[in-house]
Amino acid sequence: MSYTTRVVGKPDTLDYRIFIEKDGKVISSFHDIPMFADEANGIYNMVVEIPRWTNAKMEISKEDSLNPIKQDTKKGKLRYVRNSFPHHGYIWNYGAIPQTWEDPNQTNPDTKCIGDNDPIDVCEIGEAIGYIGQVKQVKVLGVMALIDEGETDWKVLVIDINDPLASKMNDIEDVERYMPGLIHATNEWFRIYKIPDGKPENQFAFGGEAKNKAYAINILKETAEAWSDLVNGKSNPGKISLTNVLLNNASTISETSSNDTAAGGVRQTAPAIDQSLHKWFFISGSKI
Repeated sequence: MSYTTRVVGKPDTLDYRIFIEKDGKVISSFHDIPMFADEANGIYNMVVEIPRWTNAKMEISKEDSLNPIKQDTKKGKLRYVRNSFPHHGYIWNYGAIPQTWEDPNQTNPDTKCIGDNDPIDVCEIGEAIGYIGQVKQVKVLGVMALIDEGETDWKVLVIDINDPLASKMNDIEDVERYMPGLIHATNEWFRIYKIPDGKPENQFAFGGEAKNKAYAINILKETAEAWSDLVNGKSNPGKISLTNVLLNNASTISETSSNDTAAGGVRQTAPAIDQSLHKWFFISGSKI
């Protein structure tokens, strides 16, 4: 199975779109990529929307056919995340787990808030910089519950299975052990990132605590069930596009139609990135 990207338009424009291809066929980044890459071993697929250190607020478009990744807008202007000292852009590879949905019609019993109507968000904490539209295979380590304007906005912490630390990272306590300070920095980043735009500090459920792997996996199961209800007509999709290529349901379109959706797009290979320039170094205060 090989995933590539097909790009329409240019970065930093309203027309910019990144479609995902499977074996050369344009597919839905929301509905056609399996949640699991290897269910038996607990390996998930993650769609990278925003590479680490970048500022453009890219996201899977729920409303557009085949759900390309595009830059979010407000009042017709492209949105960027501000740099809140000491952070620069996003501090992880940020994206979503496909075939999940945070149901806005359901209230989580722990957070007492409804879902935010999006695929579940993930923060991939490995050392390699990703690229927009990359499909990474990741291990789940834990989850945090941001409360955003009265909605539950889960943030699942994951690590690329190819990361040098992946074999050592198996649960949330391992993050602090091998990446001291990252959980605190993640909490701080989400709390303050909207303040430069004149908005109040965000809040977390559980007092900002990062819940463990078992809790995170349970949340992923719930959101996968909600997505299944969505695409099978048991939940009202509202403005969400259910168009797909591989599910063989009422919203499935042909390969010809999918290619027409991405007309004018150019296939792109993975960019060459000198990862040695971007490697994290976590220096524990106890070692100084």
